[in-house]
Amino acid sequence: LESRSPKIFRRMALKVCVLASLVGSAAAFLAPAPQLASSALGAKSKAVPFLEANPELEAYVGGEKGFDPLGISKIYPVKYLREAEIKHGRVAMLATLGWVVADFVKLPGEVHQVSSLKAHDVAVESGAMTQILIFVFILEAIGYLGIKEMMFDESSTRAPGFYAFDPLKFKGADDAEMQLKEIENGRLAMLAFSGIVTQSALGHEAFPYC
Repeated sequence: LESRSPKIFRRMALKVCVLASLVGSAAAFLAPAPQLASSALGAKSKAVPFLEANPELEAYVGGEKGFDPLGISKIYPVKYLREAEIKHGRVAMLATLGWVVADFVKLPGEVHQVSSLKAHDVAVESGAMTQILIFVFILEAIGYLGIKEMMFDESSTRAPGFYAFDPLKFKGADDAEMQLKEIENGRLAMLAFSGIVTQSALGHEAFPYC
């Protein structure tokens, strides 16, 4: 047995080598395993470096910064979220401007001689708020047609927030820089309006609300 063991060991080693060479040769004919791009694998958000960036945001102006700490863009369609962000930003910009201007310029009539904070209650009592709600309802109904086309029509090329309304000819629909300015100013206006209303409710109703 002792004389045969070296021969048996050599035979087993030879078989292992042959088997390994066959496996290596067969692997050469296999397609390489797909590799994920480095940008999509473990990419971090530029705005919040300790969170992973959602690659779907990269296709949208301003989205390449990857600010989505709550992960909302992973739950809802990004184009619907961008539509809502642009709309709220535009409303906030108008609201902020209107709130400040109304503190300096008053329309004729006793009903308008109040602060911006108290204007809501006065408008409800006078019935003006009902007119505003009807007007807003009409605008929302018209705007829903464009949103429905964007969300459910696969052939639609409508971009979020686009209503073909550009009376001052800014041509922002084709200018990424103008789109980024609108989004960032809208975000700032939403924060500004929240701050103004909060300060006014705390007793600082006059400009600069502090």
